[in-house]
Amino acid sequence: ARGMTLYTFDKDAKGASNCYDKCAANWPPLAAPADAMAMGEWTVVERKDGTRMWAYKGRPLYTFVKDKAPGDVTGEGAAGVWHVAR
Repeated sequence: ARGMTLYTFDKDAKGASNCYDKCAANWPPLAAPADAMAMGEWTVVERKDGTRMWAYKGRPLYTFVKDKAPGDVTGEGAAGVWHVAR
């Protein structure tokens, strides 16, 4: 919504997030509102902590706290497991 880059996490399973606690503090999940509904390739993932997040083609989506402006991609390749969503 703010034009920030979205990322995927290699340690996620299709339709399931494995990024919590410190991970989620650095890689905030792309929050989905309570009334969000899947549409086409966009789906909603229920997280273990009760929150919901968006996924694209089954891949949960995240932003990165070190990205400060739209178009920043500082998280690309981080730890070898974070990638710009395509």
